[in-house]
Amino acid sequence: MSDLSMSQATGQNRTGKIILRWVLYLALGLFALFYLMPLFVMITTSLKSLDEIRTGDLIALPRDVTLDAWRTAWSGACTGIQCEGVRPYFWNSILIAIPAVAISTLLGAMNGYVVAQWQFRGANIIFSLMLFGCFIPFQVVLLPMARMLGIMGIAGTIPGLIFVHVIYGLGFTTLFFRNYYVSIPSELTKAAKVDGAGFFRIFWSIFLPLSLPIIVVTVIWQFTQIWNDFLFGVSFSQAGTQPVTVALNNIVNSTTGVKEYNVDMAAAIIAALPTLFVYVVAGKYFIRGLTAGSVKG
Repeated sequence: MSDLSMSQATGQNRTGKIILRWVLYLALGLFALFYLMPLFVMITTSLKSLDEIRTGDLIALPRDVTLDAWRTAWSGACTGIQCEGVRPYFWNSILIAIPAVAISTLLGAMNGYVVAQWQFRGANIIFSLMLFGCFIPFQVVLLPMARMLGIMGIAGTIPGLIFVHVIYGLGFTTLFFRNYYVSIPSELTKAAKVDGAGFFRIFWSIFLPLSLPIIVVTVIWQFTQIWNDFLFGVSFSQAGTQPVTVALNNIVNSTTGVKEYNVDMAAAIIAALPTLFVYVVAGKYFIRGLTAGSVKG
């Protein structure tokens, strides 16, 4: 009798686990559907004509697929008095993001290397101050940064925007690399010093080759932050140097005649494609890199 009861209990537990698993899958599927629905609506709307948008269902598939909205968004949409599309602003964002990501990543790696491996008096205080900079709201630095850019003579320029993003991102990149480098044994640095290697030789030959996981994390983080930034772009740019996020805002809020929702959706997707591409290609390394330096420190 006891064996029969035990088998019944085991069967009930197995059935309960299967039901729980399917409930979990159903909940995850509903959440995924809810999360992806706006993207689905954006894509389908961008492939429809204006007449079909007015008469059709919002979530219906396009009856006649057309790329006219994409062509207009790329090279013909009006961002005010100019009707050049997002193309020039897209390349402005490329010119801003790539140098800013490269410089802030390199400087963050060197800062993290110094703080983690070259202990000196006040290192923890300096690191704490840089960490504090990560929590300063964007709005607080607008006026001081505008004043600094004016003094340096790079206000309203692409180098000025690069400088802003490097300075504001330095606290995050230093934090990432410092937490990664503290997991590397200090004996490695000491042995290299005994062999006659100096500060830069140790960094370039030992630490940087070991840093690929955290470099991927930093590049994804910085590229996403810089590409999606609107406040710095609208505050520190002028005509000819504005990033794609500012152009997207101007397209959506500029109305000349009929409101072209398909063009708005196409422009939004074009603006989001680079960050989407980065996450699809390297997203699986993001969590891996974040946890790589979490054992120590």
